[in-house]
Amino acid sequence: MNKVILIIIALFTGVISLFAKGDFSVQWEKGNNFYQQKQYDSASWYFELIAAGKPQNKELYYNLGNTYYRLNKIGKAVLNYERALRVEPDFKEAKDNLILTQGRISNHIPYVPDIFFIKWWQSVTMPQKSVIWAFLSALIFIIIIILAIYNRFKRSSGKTIPVQLQGFLGFLCICFLIPAFWSAKNSELHNNAVVMENDSPFMNPELKGKPLALIPEGTTVKIIGGKDNWLEIRLPDGRTGWMRQTLVEKI
Repeated sequence: MNKVILIIIALFTGVISLFAKGDFSVQWEKGNNFYQQKQYDSASWYFELIAAGKPQNKELYYNLGNTYYRLNKIGKAVLNYERALRVEPDFKEAKDNLILTQGRISNHIPYVPDIFFIKWWQSVTMPQKSVIWAFLSALIFIIIIILAIYNRFKRSSGKTIPVQLQGFLGFLCICFLIPAFWSAKNSELHNNAVVMENDSPFMNPELKGKPLALIPEGTTVKIIGGKDNWLEIRLPDGRTGWMRQTLVEKI
């Protein structure tokens, strides 16, 4: 009995030390080896162990998606492909496999695209673009300061730069600051989620009576509100309703 306890303590200590060092190379290698050997349960265990350290690694989420796809766990497969795309929106392999996985969802709810303006704004304010917008805003602000200093020293000679140019640059700086703010805000908000259980009840606002619909596992939804243990969600086709918090997992 004492030996068993010592082994458990040693394993626990080893896991803690790996997390502290941020070194997951052993788990990564074992997970890949188990995947190649088609031992998908074991592979998922090692990949999830790494994910618990929150490395935000697109390849890790991609491997998890592939592993759960092989295990026919559609909800978890979709969840991890979506997480890979959150890290890298242009990750082609994750996009392709997500589409393939969604093809296995029974009664799949088709996505209804947003109107042009909303779609454009969502593209402009993607979390990954916050640094770009912030850099452009800072650059223009520095140029404005330089022009103001130049005009101050050249005022006596009359070779000043028109004030209208500084005003235009100031307006441009504000235009860049707005998407920078919303991009940074979107990076903090995690309002997309995946339904993790099949035939999950989609309820009316009163949360009573028969469900409005039964939502299939693997459906990606948007969280727009919540109260107690319930979440108000929007389905891919635009319908809104309520679902228990335990039935979905945030991306």
